[in-house]
Amino acid sequence: MKEIKTCISLGWFVALITFPGIIIHELAHKLLCDFTGVPVYKVCYFRLGNPPGYVVHGSINRYWQALFITTAPFTINTAIAFVLYALAFTVTGGIATYILVWLGISIAMHSFPSSEDADGLWRYSRKAVWRDPLALAGFPIVGLIKLSRVLRIIWFDLIYAVALLILVAYIFRGDSIFQI
Repeated sequence: MKEIKTCISLGWFVALITFPGIIIHELAHKLLCDFTGVPVYKVCYFRLGNPPGYVVHGSINRYWQALFITTAPFTINTAIAFVLYALAFTVTGGIATYILVWLGISIAMHSFPSSEDADGLWRYSRKAVWRDPLALAGFPIVGLIKLSRVLRIIWFDLIYAVALLILVAYIFRGDSIFQI
């Protein structure tokens, strides 16, 4: 029982430190629901619980809506983290650089859709596969989402955030991140 409490405490701690990423993740789902015309009934951008945020939306009528809504956090969180990292390497330094890097890491860490998102996309893909060829793209995406969830045990989300940071450092500075 003590081990479970430690895991829950660690999860809450990580959620507190990376709360901007959770908020952006849920905002990405909400924005794509709005963009695709899917009604949103309830949004929780952040809470200390499981899940740490959620979007409850109406029925999805077209496969592309499911695909866009599911993958929105990956594209939006990654893009925002990229911009924040780029800004971190273009500011003169100091505390602003570290704040931008923290924001980038916290947002990039929450780029991957949840298992629930993958399960929903799986259901939509199975229903649509015979009438919409785009649904074929859903199956490998579901597999990648599920793999990212399994790899969380080795902090894959943090590894992804740091790898993106290193990539941006290389693009903007042509050298190592360790010279911030």
